[in-house]
Amino acid sequence: MRMKSLTRYGMGAVLAVTAWATTSAQMPSPYGMPITLATAKKAAGPALAEAAKNHWNMAVAVVDTAGTLVYYEKMDDTQTGSASLAIEKARTSALFKRPSKALQDALAKGGEGLRILGVREATPLEGGIPLVQDGKIIGAIGVSGGASSQDAQCAQAGADALK
Repeated sequence: MRMKSLTRYGMGAVLAVTAWATTSAQMPSPYGMPITLATAKKAAGPALAEAAKNHWNMAVAVVDTAGTLVYYEKMDDTQTGSASLAIEKARTSALFKRPSKALQDALAKGGEGLRILGVREATPLEGGIPLVQDGKIIGAIGVSGGASSQDAQCAQAGADALK
């Protein structure tokens, strides 16, 4: 009986990710070698600079291809809840090879998109973006502390620094 539940749960997760993946117009990049600490700092710096320029208090996290934290920084006066959200957004983006906004958009459509709520490690909030070098995903950056669009703007500044 327990095996049937696990199989059903596993199949539900596969269906949810498949439904979400088919909404993307192009195939995601393959994984490359995991991001180094030096490169993670190169991505985090511009994200933090974008936040400071706009007077937004943000937390920034960079993870490797497995979703393991490589670098983290939180600006003074950033809300406490943003600390873990930045990491979760980055992890989601690295593990699913897409911006975390793709999950947010699929969830907002309802129907099959609601299955995302049952997928472990999937945080459907804008602000996580894969980090790509030489056409391969080397990790992801996640930013939290402002409105979703502000988080995404800062994360994009970090991702763009590696292009």
